[in-house]
Amino acid sequence: MRLENKIAVVTGSATGIGAATVHLFAKEGAMVVCADVDIDEVQNTANEIKENGGKAEAYELDVSDADQVEAFAQYVKDTYGTVDVLFNNAGVDQEGGKVHEYPIDLFDKILSVDLRGTFLVSKFLLPLMMDHGGSIINTTSMSGRAADLDRSGYNAAKGGVINFTKALAIDYGRYGIRANSIAPGTIETPLVDKLAGSKQEDSGQDFREAQKWVTPLGRLGAPEEMATVALFLASDESSFVTGEDILADGGLQAYTWPGKMLIDKSWKKDVE
Repeated sequence: MRLENKIAVVTGSATGIGAATVHLFAKEGAMVVCADVDIDEVQNTANEIKENGGKAEAYELDVSDADQVEAFAQYVKDTYGTVDVLFNNAGVDQEGGKVHEYPIDLFDKILSVDLRGTFLVSKFLLPLMMDHGGSIINTTSMSGRAADLDRSGYNAAKGGVINFTKALAIDYGRYGIRANSIAPGTIETPLVDKLAGSKQEDSGQDFREAQKWVTPLGRLGAPEEMATVALFLASDESSFVTGEDILADGGLQAYTWPGKMLIDKSWKKDVE
């Protein structure tokens, strides 16, 4: 019960990392406000939590819409009076080609949700934390630390969230508010299915096979593994940790380049 009697707000909580996190937060005693643009899916998530004895509420929210976020913050204030944990997890991703051919509207959309959304939700909910402290957690990505082919919008957005997290940490440390981020590697989520193909599709199988043998731990991550990192950052166990971006990528960024790994057949065979 590490979050007993805490009010936790989690965006992007309908599926994937967000859903795994709200389930764990509720299990640890928190009242979880599950916010997502997909109201049907997030309502299902909240219902599952309540069926398992937890406390949860679903709320439809587009984090890129300032008016919606401000109204959401007012609702949380009127209903709960406070926020102890804020997990800015909502995000989108999509390939867009090389920079000179990258669609402007796609670049704007990704930054609007991933970066601007993190800013907006933080901006409007921070006043509910300032009188007693709390923990802000942002989802970044290993793609915010290094670049991907044809995904400059996502790289820019997640890189921005990493530094925005540090800004939160120094701006609000004196209020007892800690701000940290989690940089996942490749995690088995619906977003990966959308980007690379599902496990049933050839493209998805090829993607997972490639990820498996270039990742030192030899597999993709699970949403529940990211949720446990979020729990650590949300709880008092991380009481002297702030301004950090915690990389959880199975070791993928532990090497400089995959040179020998591309040649050494024994390395690939070890994970088959």
